[in-house]
Amino acid sequence: MDSSWTAILNRLLALSVAIWIVGTCNADFTPADNYLINCGSTVDATVDQRVFQADNSGAAILTSTQSTAATTSPNLVSGFDSAMLYQTARIFAVSSSYAFKLKSRGRHFVRLHFFPFKYQTYDLTTANFKVSTQDVVLLDNFTASSSSSPVFREYSLNITRDMLILTFVPLGNNTQAFINAIEVISVPDDLITDSAQTLNPGQYLGLSVQLLQTFYRINVGGPKVTPDNDTLWRTWATDQSSFLNSTATKVVNFPGKLNYQGGLASQEDAPDNVYNTARQLLVQNNSSTMSNMTWQFDVDDQSSYLIRFHFCDIVGKAAYQLLFDVYVDSSSVSKDLDLSTKSFGTLAVPFYMDIVLPSSDPSGKLSVSIGPSSLKNIAPDGILNGLEIMKMNISSGSVVVVAPPPVAKRHLAVILGSVLGGVAAVIIGTVLCICCRRKKQPRTPLTSQPSSSWTPLNGLSFLTTGSQTTSRTTLTSGTSGDTSYRIPFVVLQDATNHFDEQMVIGVGGFGKVYKAVMQDGSKLAVKRGNQKSHQGLREFRTEIELLSGLRHRHLVSLIGYCDEHNEMILVYEYMEKGTLKSHLYGSDMPPLSWKKRLEICIGAARGLHYLHTVKGSFGYLDPEYFRRQKLTDKSDVYSFGVVLLEVICARPVIDPTLPRDMINLAEWAIKWQKRGELDQIVDQRIAGTVRPEALRKFGETVEKCLAEYGVERPTMGDVLWNLEFVLQLQEAGPDMSNIDSMNQISELPSNAKRVVSSLELSTADESRAGIDYSDMSTSNAFSQLINAEGR
Repeated sequence: MDSSWTAILNRLLALSVAIWIVGTCNADFTPADNYLINCGSTVDATVDQRVFQADNSGAAILTSTQSTAATTSPNLVSGFDSAMLYQTARIFAVSSSYAFKLKSRGRHFVRLHFFPFKYQTYDLTTANFKVSTQDVVLLDNFTASSSSSPVFREYSLNITRDMLILTFVPLGNNTQAFINAIEVISVPDDLITDSAQTLNPGQYLGLSVQLLQTFYRINVGGPKVTPDNDTLWRTWATDQSSFLNSTATKVVNFPGKLNYQGGLASQEDAPDNVYNTARQLLVQNNSSTMSNMTWQFDVDDQSSYLIRFHFCDIVGKAAYQLLFDVYVDSSSVSKDLDLSTKSFGTLAVPFYMDIVLPSSDPSGKLSVSIGPSSLKNIAPDGILNGLEIMKMNISSGSVVVVAPPPVAKRHLAVILGSVLGGVAAVIIGTVLCICCRRKKQPRTPLTSQPSSSWTPLNGLSFLTTGSQTTSRTTLTSGTSGDTSYRIPFVVLQDATNHFDEQMVIGVGGFGKVYKAVMQDGSKLAVKRGNQKSHQGLREFRTEIELLSGLRHRHLVSLIGYCDEHNEMILVYEYMEKGTLKSHLYGSDMPPLSWKKRLEICIGAARGLHYLHTVKGSFGYLDPEYFRRQKLTDKSDVYSFGVVLLEVICARPVIDPTLPRDMINLAEWAIKWQKRGELDQIVDQRIAGTVRPEALRKFGETVEKCLAEYGVERPTMGDVLWNLEFVLQLQEAGPDMSNIDSMNQISELPSNAKRVVSSLELSTADESRAGIDYSDMSTSNAFSQLINAEGR
């Protein structure tokens, strides 16, 4: 049979094969498991059109008895791909883990992102640690060193369990483990087949169960391929740094349609952008001879590697005309490779070839080459589209597993939103926490002795009453006294499931706030001081001293405290309805009405009218603080002005995902206000209900609060009056549209006069409570502000 008949038969065979595979090759792959975790962050991050969830969101189970959420300056990571992932990290001082419940067993990508930076007393460049699953060690004696760019590790695992546990183990004294982001993604099981060719003629079996680590993934001759252009969210680098430009080559771009065929490569094996570009050998000086084109890579010496060559004949004019040789190091792995025999005579068919290298060269170099065929009737040629190099048998050492608590004993966390460190941040995080008034259950006497580290607060006397089996302690300060309780650490530990990260409902400058479920089913908010926080023992004592004697309709009551084992823990009432933030944006809750938002702001302003001197959170912090390094009551006014904008616009104070001029809410919104166009950025869900005159006064109040210098800002008393006035403008309508001050009240109709006169009652109501708030710390007392409507 001559060659023409052979070609015809091959074409017919290819057509018959294509019939049964039509419609399957281009089907999109949807992973059963797709965990994307933004470690150490309380907010989600969108990267390459994918959402990485905050690690306290409940997507993964974080188990740790001592971890720290760390942040660094966005400027430090601004030049990196996926920069948002490297702004935060989770630091572990002890062995800790993330657990992932899997919907599908089989092969998964596990990707770990690291970027070392300095945070407080931590220097992550010195961190040394191990990372393991239940079955294999992924990293051992690992350090990111002083790397100026992120470190990325990708593993391909065949998982035979229903849960994957990634455990991080610090190695040595005074060191830590850390992680910036994690990906756990299921992939098609046939992404790695069971067999591959070896260097010596033969087959390697058992590849489908092998643990693999990606060392290189190259788009040969083509541009970088980012995760959003890959069905499995892989990154394909260019070959510029690995190609040894020792011979003439040509970069090829194919504009046509690729012909995927069943049983060969699919878009899950490599994206179109890899197969429709290539590097091709060129004939030199019209000669029939040429040297090989070669790529060289740094690898671990004397290790095993799976090398995957990606081919697609996008240069041939006809089938069976493109033949070439393939080499790994100096060994030939394919002689006279004819891509047409793999594709049944069809051009532009993606195809890959797997080669196992049992042991790499002691020099730590690995090279691959494409060379011309030695057949005399074939024109010298050669092509390569893509290349992957994966290390095999990477696991060494013993695994460590920190398993999450049994599901039956776990309390599912209700993530209520972030409680930020500054006074205004705390307002936005807690001011709406509606307190359902309930009869307090009598507390069962608890056995606990005061810790030896406790030093009585100046002005306080600790009087233990009752028998030795009672831990009730009376705290008195001056004339203001009230009964509180020293609560044993073991009780709080049990109520928070050992301070499980899944129980975290907020993070502030003092530490984390946990939801606690007591044995009788009652719920409490437990604020555990961070040992590394700058807000330490002094703030802890101050908060007990002030809040133990404080009862106010806008403040959550202090229930008790714990100072055992050098702990600094404060226990408050639990606010069932969540945070104001969760009612404004970032959730499916129905939007608050404009009137309700005003009432909340007024309630918060009443508290701020009395309470001052705090530390703040970025975005809310008075810019004057950066110049003078001093916080005043006018700093609180600035912070409160930011909160007012957050309420009216229903967006985060700082949102790095937005364009540069919109990232900072205060800076962006004040530009609209000064142009008289604040209405353009009002939350669209309430925009139609806001009266223009009320919005005008509201905007003027905000602008005054955000004045650059404190001396130009109003007092909180003035702010309170203005907000009350805004509410009356909203309710009274046109009759009050031209009223700017109390001096014009006489000109109002009688019904409007009665409305305005009620404004003067709010301050009097507070004074009749008989409480002196003048010396209170805003960061502590006012941090528990709640909505008056719920009291």
